[in-house]
Amino acid sequence: MVSGLAVRSPVRWPGTYRIIRSIYPPVDLFEDIADPRDWEALVAVEAKTNPRLRFEVGDLGKVPANRRVSGTGASLVMAPFVHCSTARPGRFSDGSYGIYYAGESEEVAVAETIHHHQKFMRSTDQPPGWTSDFRVLVSSIDRALDDVNAVPGVLDPHDYAASHIEGRELRAAGSDGLLWNSVRMRGGRCIGIFWPDVIPIPVQGRHYCYHWNGTRVDFVRQYDTEAVLAVS
Repeated sequence: MVSGLAVRSPVRWPGTYRIIRSIYPPVDLFEDIADPRDWEALVAVEAKTNPRLRFEVGDLGKVPANRRVSGTGASLVMAPFVHCSTARPGRFSDGSYGIYYAGESEEVAVAETIHHHQKFMRSTDQPPGWTSDFRVLVSSIDRALDDVNAVPGVLDPHDYAASHIEGRELRAAGSDGLLWNSVRMRGGRCIGIFWPDVIPIPVQGRHYCYHWNGTRVDFVRQYDTEAVLAVS
């Protein structure tokens, strides 16, 4: 049962910013004009000649047909919902379902992704250097979301036990998504969206590269400006 401390509030941001790895190409199925209700049948047919298709498309069963989105750019929204995994839990999901995470500013998104990139680099013992390229996805939001800032434990910097419970139960109770104060950037705010049809299809923003010094990310490069920014 949900804590009852989350408060559903209107969230109207003209800009939302999500940062993802740049290596992932769009999935033609999501970009096509085919009816999302027909996707399973189309995949079943196409997979006979392209066995990798099921891997590329992901688990469609995680998103009801009436909550899927399609058309140009739809891959950017669908990806976190169909490629989620319990091997990659997040703050408000154990990975059994997907969430579209975003910040209210590009700076918030950078701060949040630096934290997770550092965690990955440490766990895999990566050597120092300029690492993966990232791209910014810019969208907006105009929806009532559940503000979870008053829920005990959900903003713990390291322990996601309480936030997993709150996320799972709010999603099951019909929530469209969550709002909370960024843990990685003081004064910033984040959203986590439970369903693809809640967030407008984003457009691509600038590209970044993060520098790993063997201990942490100490610099980020903006490819469009060639600026190299120190990370405090």
